[in-house]
Amino acid sequence: MIKIIGVRFRKTGKIYYFSPGELEIEKGQHVIVETVRGIEYGAVVLGMREVPEEEITTPLKGVIRIATEEDDKTEVENRVKEKEAYKICLEKIEKHNLDMKLIDAEYTFDNNKVLFYFTADGRIDFRELVKDLAAVFKTRIELRQIGVRDETKIVGGYSICGRPLCCSTYLSDFIPVSIKMAKDQNLSLNPTKISGVCGRLMCCLKNEEETYEYLNSRLPEVGDIVNTSDGLKGEVHSLSVLRQLVKVIVDINDEKEIREYKVDDLKFKKKKRNESMYIDDELKALEALERKEGKSKIND
Repeated sequence: MIKIIGVRFRKTGKIYYFSPGELEIEKGQHVIVETVRGIEYGAVVLGMREVPEEEITTPLKGVIRIATEEDDKTEVENRVKEKEAYKICLEKIEKHNLDMKLIDAEYTFDNNKVLFYFTADGRIDFRELVKDLAAVFKTRIELRQIGVRDETKIVGGYSICGRPLCCSTYLSDFIPVSIKMAKDQNLSLNPTKISGVCGRLMCCLKNEEETYEYLNSRLPEVGDIVNTSDGLKGEVHSLSVLRQLVKVIVDINDEKEIREYKVDDLKFKKKKRNESMYIDDELKALEALERKEGKSKIND
């Protein structure tokens, strides 16, 4: 077993693991650690715990120290300097007439590097821009191109549900999302209704997918023939996935009637769901979104 702590460097950034060594570190404290980018200031989001050594990529980097009041002050100063760096970089981008959108600026804790995040439709030759920025800041400069989902995560905002965006509040990593998830949840396949602020499929489609997969596995499909608990036989007309109810068209005295049954009151042959149906729907939705955005992908 090996002792670890989990550290996050940005509000909703990825969690990285470090060895606390002999230090007694608690969740909520701030620490100074060494990363591939240099010396960094991070918040402890996972307190000390022991995990099997094979579950961790070793060797783990150690914690340099628990953050002091001076370190806290330096971190605040860096956040102020980032705003100024952002303004300067915007001016330089305009000066060089580059077709790029600046999203954020970030200083490493030791001021050894300044990172600028941007989006662009294609590759950008920013060599002259880097030279100008290096002359101003007198330190290493890194320009990093990111996707629209990363942009939305950094900028933040509100979704159509009225709540802050999942990606900017609690999601540390982006999860794969597919049209099949919207289909399983009986949502409209209109891209404008299932796309988030970033223009990609909403991350929240993944939240209830496991539940819907289980509930759908218990139901027949529309058009299936079923036997009811009252001795009738009919064709499935519609489904209520969450309530687990099935509307069935049955014949009574040579007249058709729609009756609603609980799924447990029906007998039917369970079969593997038709994946080709999802593929066709996905292709149609992809084509629609591509026409709208002029892009070739629905996800980064």
